[in-house]
Parts: sequence; structure tokens; C-alpha cells
Amino acid sequence: MGHSQADKLRSRERILSEAAEQIRDGGLESVSVGKLMRRANLTHGGFYGHFASRADLLAHALERALDDGTAAFEAKKGNTPPDYAATVKSYLSRKHRDSRTTGCAIAALAGDVARAEEPAREVMSAHIEQFVARIDKALGGDHPEKALFAVSALIGALVVSRVMADEKHSDAVLAVAKRELLALEENC
Repeated sequence: MGHSQADKLRSRERILSEAAEQIRDGGLESVSVGKLMRRANLTHGGFYGHFASRADLLAHALERALDDGTAAFEAKKGNTPPDYAATVKSYLSRKHRDSRTTGCAIAALAGDVARAEEPAREVMSAHIEQFVARIDKALGGDHPEKALFAVSALIGALVVSRVMADEKHSDAVLAVAKRELLALEENC
């Protein structure tokens, strides 16, 4: 690989890294190509050498943000087998609720992605399916519908808890969802 190709790859990485951080913090619509390129110390005109369009950039940046979230989750659990109860307790914790920019990117960005162009929706759909597969494995590997319900409840409860202005109500959302999702495991 020539020097210019290596430089181009490093530039693309800077752009993706900046964009992924920005969308986790402010959502998909917070990304301005001009500002992003300035933050990455690149010219606005160079953007199209890396991405076909803003939608293309957003899909790749979303993929990076989701991959970063998955990697953080995997690093936290280490080499241990999937543990459903531990996942539920960690996901529906105050710490996770209060970590909007470093927590689950699915919960942070689902509303944005639902309104986004198709590449972003396809990217998030794939990550949700992977999440469902991990939960199904943690439930014993033969409960795909329960796993789909659990993932939907996890994400939904986290989103609602983040919206609640009253911390007691927010904590109640987490506690109720946690209790019901832990009971789900008993029926598997």
C-alpha cells in the first residue's frame, strides 16, 4: 500500500471516529459535513474522496458507534459465557441510564435511525438482530421470540428511563423492567 493510500485510510478513520462520537453525543442530525471535516483537520472538498454522500457517512459512522458499543459490552463481560441476568441488571442500571454518550448506541439512536435513510436502518437492524441472538444464547439458545421481546423491553425501558424527568420515576421504570425480564428467564 502506497503512502497516499495509508494517509487516505488514516483520514477516513479520523472522519469516522469523529462522526461516530458526534452521533452518539448529538444524534444523526447533529452531523454537519463541513464542521466534521474541520474537526478531523481535513478540507470540506476532500469529503467525497471518502464517502459517496452524507447518508453513506452516517451509515458508516453508525456502524462504528454500534461496533464500539458492542466491543465495550464484550470487554466488560470478558471471556465468560453469556449471562442473561447479569446482562439485564447491567443494561437496566442507573449507571447505564446515565451514560447516554457511552452506553448502548441502539437505545441512544433508535429514534433517529427510524427516521433516517435506508443504509442507517439496515446497519442498526443488523446490530439489533445480533443483540437478540446474544440474548437468545444467554437464555439457552432455543427462545428466539422471548429474546426478541427481552431486547425490545431492554431498549424501550432504557429509553423511557432516560426520558423521565423525575429520577424516582426513572428508577421505577428500570426496576419494573428488570424484575419482569428476570422473571422471563425462569420460564425458559
